[in-house]
Amino acid sequence: MSRIIVIGSGFGGLGAAIRLAARGHEVEIFEKRDKLGGRAYVYEINGFKFDGGPTVITAPFMFDDLWATAGKRREDYFDLVPCNPYYRIFDHTGRCFNYNGDEAYILNQIESWNPDDKAGYQKFMGTTKSIFQKGFVELADKPFLHFTDMLKVAPDLIKMQSYRSVYGYVAQFIQNDFLRRCFTFHPLLIGGNPFDSPSIYAMIHYLEREWGIHYARGGTGAIVEAMGKLFGELGGRVHLNADVAEILVDEKHGHRVQGIRLADGTVHTADHIVSNADVAFTYRNLIPAKYRRIYTDRKLERMKYSMSLFVIYFGTKRQYRDQGLAHHNIILSERYKALLSDIFDKQHLPNDFSLYLHMPSLTDPSIAPAGCESFYVLSPVPHLGGDTDWAQMAKPYRDAIMQFLEENYLPDLQANIIAEHYIDPLHFQNVLNSHKGAAFSLQPVLTQSAWFRPHNRSEEFENLYFVGAGTHPGAGLPGVLSSAIIAENLIGDPVPSPSSRLSLVSV
Repeated sequence: MSRIIVIGSGFGGLGAAIRLAARGHEVEIFEKRDKLGGRAYVYEINGFKFDGGPTVITAPFMFDDLWATAGKRREDYFDLVPCNPYYRIFDHTGRCFNYNGDEAYILNQIESWNPDDKAGYQKFMGTTKSIFQKGFVELADKPFLHFTDMLKVAPDLIKMQSYRSVYGYVAQFIQNDFLRRCFTFHPLLIGGNPFDSPSIYAMIHYLEREWGIHYARGGTGAIVEAMGKLFGELGGRVHLNADVAEILVDEKHGHRVQGIRLADGTVHTADHIVSNADVAFTYRNLIPAKYRRIYTDRKLERMKYSMSLFVIYFGTKRQYRDQGLAHHNIILSERYKALLSDIFDKQHLPNDFSLYLHMPSLTDPSIAPAGCESFYVLSPVPHLGGDTDWAQMAKPYRDAIMQFLEENYLPDLQANIIAEHYIDPLHFQNVLNSHKGAAFSLQPVLTQSAWFRPHNRSEEFENLYFVGAGTHPGAGLPGVLSSAIIAENLIGDPVPSPSSRLSLVSV
């Protein structure tokens, strides 16, 4: 049995901790904040529960598999509710397109925008299964530790047109400008620009079509709570308010780490360390530069980071059930490519915005007081590599978004708000320890994917591992949960007890 320290308790860290504890290792989680969750932190204000994020639950089978590793049933810990539609997508005039897993329904929706695109949509979806099979089933939970691993899959990547962007790939099949936007916004959910992210991310459509979009009753925080409970049942230990200041390098064997030092000076030793902290932050802030030959500060600075986010969590004393909104709403600006170029390429905060408006109380009234409504609205913004002074801009930006919502979607909104909290790129940098305040760590471009992404086992230290958005396969719940599988397999023995394996037979 090995002693393993997990730094951070996002979904990647919790997933790895559970898997390693289920194998029989002695596992401890060290979390900087006062409760588990990482980016999935829950804010509780005036009787409202607000999920910090993520809120789009895909690939529920991955949670089922995680619980199965411990000989348990996920259904005994939390409930998943399917969402229909998956998304309601609005253009700049307020006209909407509903998207779900019913092909006939989607074709009917396409008919109202451009009948000629129905056949193109069917052709597009026909290509996504093979992309999903290769990109997710075969590669997502496999480490790319050697360049030869990349060479083996290169022919398949070329065949799947991975050199094309998601937008370029979809545009082969869909002609209507708004429909192209509807079928290409998905990379934004994992920190990518649809005009830069490789077409392999078109597989998200197949993933959604096959398994749907779900909501965890009680919010995403209910999943975090369930994972924490499962980890405890496996004998795992959690240290909250435990800010890790340094990863200690073994002076005798410079290619190994041997423990951590907390901000209060306490030292904890381990045989292996799994970092769910941001990869760039881990290297830059937790490991002295003299021990880093590959991930120098200069190399980390040259890498491309995802956009950041501005998120407003708010609760109202009235409900908005008659405003034509769904659980998940995407509100697109009149500009698309130019807006994304401002955010990703120029790191310039534009005057217009595209928004994701989350309305979970529509599905689950329990997260808001009786008769009230719970929301969060999210706007992609540049990371801190730009020139925006968020100490000055946060309040005006908040006001602009809320005024827009009030004028177009939520009448008398600001007079009805009784709970509110917002976060900006400074929160991602200072609280979540994300380099440059990037909300999803490294941007998912082809030159930062698979072998080109920071490896799941550190190239610097043989017993330091990474899980979460910054390593392979990337951001999003399926990605970070897959990284937990990789970490488990790389660390390996000991194996689970026979009793836990036998219990799976009866499930």
